[in-house]
Amino acid sequence: MPAGTDRRFHEWDQPMFNVAKGRLTAVLMVSALGLTGCVSKSKFDDLQAQYGQLQQQNASLTQQLDSANAAVARLQGAIKYTVNSDLLFASGSWTMSDRGKQIIAGFAKKLAPTMQHHLLVAGYTDNVPISPALAAQGVTSNEILSQKRAEAVRDFIVSQGANADLVEAKGFGEKDPVASNKTAAGRAKNRRVELSIMN
Repeated sequence: MPAGTDRRFHEWDQPMFNVAKGRLTAVLMVSALGLTGCVSKSKFDDLQAQYGQLQQQNASLTQQLDSANAAVARLQGAIKYTVNSDLLFASGSWTMSDRGKQIIAGFAKKLAPTMQHHLLVAGYTDNVPISPALAAQGVTSNEILSQKRAEAVRDFIVSQGANADLVEAKGFGEKDPVASNKTAAGRAKNRRVELSIMN
């Protein structure tokens, strides 16, 4: 399971699937036992036909379980959606670009119709100090800049139909870098917005 995905999406009731599978197995066993008793030829043929049908149902259920488990795994793997801030904002800005709106709109339109869990919009920056121009606008730290960017993304997601009560914005500034801030490529990776669905 990828980092940051613990204790999420546990609503899948795996025990329910196991119970259903167990019941089918029990029915198969009872039917099989019925085949060993003293029965007429027609009764035997009927039981044999039923047994074949139950085997097919059991195989189908097993396949469905496998598909469900695969879907859960894919869902867990996609629980955190990361977007480079350079795609969402101009340098030194917290106003979303048109390209940024397109990116987030695609995410929001898939999420909003069935949204049931809290969504955390987390903003991060690199460790480059705030410019005098930003400081003059009241943005005196990377944490404040990341908070404003997270709030801009949150507000846009809500404008696309997401439940405002379920969307939270939090700026973390230069905390938790995912790459080295010693290179331009690393700093670019650290300037990001993460969208995480939480229980």
